[in-house]
Amino acid sequence: MNKGELAQKMASETGGSNAEAARYLDAFLSTVEQELKGGGEVNITGFGKFKVNERPAREGSNPQTGEKMHIKASKVPAFSAGNALKQSVS
Repeated sequence: MNKGELAQKMASETGGSNAEAARYLDAFLSTVEQELKGGGEVNITGFGKFKVNERPAREGSNPQTGEKMHIKASKVPAFSAGNALKQSVS
């Protein structure tokens, strides 16, 4: 399911228009993105938690040449599913 299909599904579930559902979905995604950029977390009880994980700097190697290289530390978005979501897909 892509973003457009998700918005259509939301519209059919709520009885709203596709455009309205797309606006709400965009607002949700933007809100999560801004919170993560600011170093926060978004916790939706039963569904899951969006957070930022920090990867430390490390040594790696170029797979084509085998040359050693330094990989910088980075921050990556992460999602961990809540118990209710885990149980619903089991």
